[in-house]
Amino acid sequence: MGVQNFSEGTVLVVLPAEPQTSDELTRVNKMVSRRCDFDVIIDFSRVEILASSSISNLILLHYWLRGCGHKLTLCNVSFATKCIFSKVGLNTFFDFADDKFAALESAHPTEHRAHSGDTENPGRL
Repeated sequence: MGVQNFSEGTVLVVLPAEPQTSDELTRVNKMVSRRCDFDVIIDFSRVEILASSSISNLILLHYWLRGCGHKLTLCNVSFATKCIFSKVGLNTFFDFADDKFAALESAHPTEHRAHSGDTENPGRL
């Protein structure tokens, strides 16, 4: 599994292609169930199709993270996969970002502004 600390308080998961996608998401869910003190970014750059078990794991992960006050962001999601999310009514359920850097920015907007020199309203999200 491609899990790495992307920044303080954020974990990046690079998913493999199906059929391993669901297994990797199950591992992430187990990790979050034991320790839920970080946001999760899921990188779909290697995923071409998505099985229903993977969608179920993503829904579970979203609920666990939200219950802990953290966020799940999906990035590098292909057009075909976005269409699947849309067809099953999940296109507004998940947060999407174009790439992992945009996902990190949405996870920690205050941190990004502090690094870019914007000191106006530093505590505002």
